[in-house]
Amino acid sequence: MKKSSQKSSQAKNQAQANNRIVARNKKATHEYDILETFECGIVLHGSEVKSLRNSQVSLVDSYARIRSGEIWLVGMHIAPYTQAGAYGAHDSVRDRKLLLHRKQIDHISGELAEKSLTLVPLSIYFKDGKAKVSIALAKGRRLWDKRRALRERDETREAAREVSAKRIGRNFGILSGR
Repeated sequence: MKKSSQKSSQAKNQAQANNRIVARNKKATHEYDILETFECGIVLHGSEVKSLRNSQVSLVDSYARIRSGEIWLVGMHIAPYTQAGAYGAHDSVRDRKLLLHRKQIDHISGELAEKSLTLVPLSIYFKDGKAKVSIALAKGRRLWDKRRALRERDETREAAREVSAKRIGRNFGILSGR
């Protein structure tokens, strides 16, 4: 019995290690209202994958663009892998092709044309050993929208703190014998 439970826990740990987030674009959730998200693959060279596994990537100021029926990620910085020789080196800020189904690309291009939206990358992660990028159709926020979003987030945090403080207070009351 123990061997099967050990194997299942090892499989869970390995699955969590395979599905880990490498980088997030925190600025995107602040600057944009996220309307719809998509998971897509990314075309990388060998040394880029090694740099991604070392979390040497930045999504700041990157965006996605549709060119000739394909989606390209522009401005993502992947640091050169230190142990790659001159042959294995890559350009750190080159445009990278994203892999989506044709129907998804057509849907995205239609939304971009109609509603003046933009495509922003939210995160890059590994799923079952393959690099994936989460992109989103997003609409830019104005300054007052950003302030309102910050206010709402602070209010929900404060409410959660109060609830947890009450819960902790009750537990201490039980322990002290009151």
